Amino acid sequence: MDSANRTGYFVTTPIYYVNDVPHLGTAYTTIAADVFARFHRLRGRNVRFLTGLDEHGQKIAEAAEAAGLEPKAFVDRMAAPFREAWAALDTNPDDFIRTTEERHQRVVQALWSRIAATGDIYKGLYEDWYCTGCEAYYTEKDLVDGKCPVHERPATKMRTESYFFRLSAYQERLLRFYAAQPDFVLPASRMNEVVRFVESGLRDLSISRANFRWGIPVPGDDEHVMYVWFDALSNYVSALGGEGAPDYRSFWPADVHLVGKDILRFHAVYWPAFLIAAGMPLPRHVFAHGWLTINGQKMSKSLRNVVEPRRLAECYGVDAVRYYLMRDVNFGLDGDFSHAALVGRINADLANDLGNLLNRTVALVEKLAGGTVPPAGEPGERERALRQAAERTAAQAADEFEAYRPHRALEAIWALCAEGNRFVDAAAPWALAKAGRTAELHSVLYAALEALRWIALMTLPVMPGKARIALSRIGDVLPAAWPATWGGLPSGVKVVRGEPLFPRIDADREKELARMLGIGTEGAAVGDRRSTVEGAPAADRPPPAAAVAPTADRPPPTAAPNPERAQRVEGTIPYDHFAKLELRIAKVLAAEKVPKADKLIRLSIDAGDGTPRTIVAGIAARYQPEQLVGKRIVVLANLEPRTLRGIESHGMLLAATHDGKPCVLTVEDEIPPGTRVS
Repeated sequence: MDSANRTGYFVTTPIYYVNDVPHLGTAYTTIAADVFARFHRLRGRNVRFLTGLDEHGQKIAEAAEAAGLEPKAFVDRMAAPFREAWAALDTNPDDFIRTTEERHQRVVQALWSRIAATGDIYKGLYEDWYCTGCEAYYTEKDLVDGKCPVHERPATKMRTESYFFRLSAYQERLLRFYAAQPDFVLPASRMNEVVRFVESGLRDLSISRANFRWGIPVPGDDEHVMYVWFDALSNYVSALGGEGAPDYRSFWPADVHLVGKDILRFHAVYWPAFLIAAGMPLPRHVFAHGWLTINGQKMSKSLRNVVEPRRLAECYGVDAVRYYLMRDVNFGLDGDFSHAALVGRINADLANDLGNLLNRTVALVEKLAGGTVPPAGEPGERERALRQAAERTAAQAADEFEAYRPHRALEAIWALCAEGNRFVDAAAPWALAKAGRTAELHSVLYAALEALRWIALMTLPVMPGKARIALSRIGDVLPAAWPATWGGLPSGVKVVRGEPLFPRIDADREKELARMLGIGTEGAAVGDRRSTVEGAPAADRPPPAAAVAPTADRPPPTAAPNPERAQRVEGTIPYDHFAKLELRIAKVLAAEKVPKADKLIRLSIDAGDGTPRTIVAGIAARYQPEQLVGKRIVVLANLEPRTLRGIESHGMLLAATHDGKPCVLTVEDEIPPGTRVS
């Protein structure tokens, strides 16, 4: 098959181990895949979004035995929570594959037989260190103090008969492929890791097991079952019906496999080698995202800080959670989940920026235009500028989604939100109505509604529920598509104000939600004490050392040395405290020295509020006022006002001291005022 002729867009998540439950890490990957799938559907593409469950392997057999169940009964019971969680998070996969399905077994065995026919599978003896948690073997040099480098548990020395795949024969072919397709692995730093690993030398890979029975039998040898990773990776093809099936012709090769960085080697080395051996096209991209911590700590059941995504969505709203995860974390890097940061995004981005633009615009249409979308009229300079901003944003955000940078796409869209709010302030439709300038009033209101429509359409991939509500409130009846056509909102349809799209979360509500979620005083989740971990009730486990109160006969526990913590200086603050700081990009509109104050300069800045604000800064030792006009600076926007020399300062700019003088932090000119720094 010529892969260039395929018509669809195919995005996948890893298939998740069924002996666990859905958690924030698996939710993060699944939501991201759903976002990319929805984006490409908006662009008019035929999309296939695949997720599912990995249901074979030794550790699943052991978990089933511990639960007193046969493996099939165990995986059937464990599968339901995943389907329920993905539905609760408004993800909409086109297929949910389970490796115990007959359709999967048939394709995997055919793939094995095809590779075996080339001579690249042979039988031999294998001896090395094995981690049940990884379902993988390690060499002595891979271990850390005799423990698995991923799970930090002792590895077991095993010697067994096994079938091997001649991975060593594919080293040069893989390196040539990487050189020809340098964006095969994303981000680029991960590609470098993969290349270094392959360059260091590849050993033949053990791809069968004979010490347990829960797996897919090797064709022609029922004493062996397939290595779980040979089995699992093949789901991306088996879900399409295998080579030659209609869906395979439409969607293979995959556009992107989304994976956590801990399983990158399997997807970027083993899987391509299997496909090359079988003579099949390779996926276009493997994107390895980072890990999520919570308040700076690794999520761990023993620390009781695991975030249950369904409860999170129930408390904060599914669209708010989806937005936070896609906006707050640089996709591809490690990120930190913080309840305080989530609340901050809800209040600032969703309530203040988007919600305020929707509420005020619809209210103005109700008050000044009879509650119906007015005619577009002849646009003035402001309206034309807003349209141009929307068109630039749509192009930029599309590029960012295409490049798997949802955080940057959302930054661009929210800059348009700020532009929409500034447009309403500057156009002052209430003044136009008072002056009887009806044609101009209608043109302004229509442009504001159109900007809202474009914003809502562009947020559909991330916030499908709330975006649809926003569209319905402004009377949009067109099929959703990206890019939209400016002027597509029909005149004469009713607008509906409704309840706030995203109600603000005040301090009392935040505390109430913290109690519901079991969040400690510093924002760390302490877990639901009714839950169990590997069969042990949480209440029966000792609390983390840090939670044990010292007494006269029990001194405070001494933590194990941690090199990263050793670098911390005195006076550090929890991440939640930092998350409360609202840092924004601001443009200096005007500047002047404060009379009778040698060090102070008064600045008028555009910080995205719709009206200029004043800040006073002690920077005159280095700068003349005219040097600052037009610069983009970083300001702390939510600092309480302070009066200096009779001038009320609403914020503080960021500066460093060099040679005893302040040096103002500046940013690139194209970043719009009001853009959040995060």
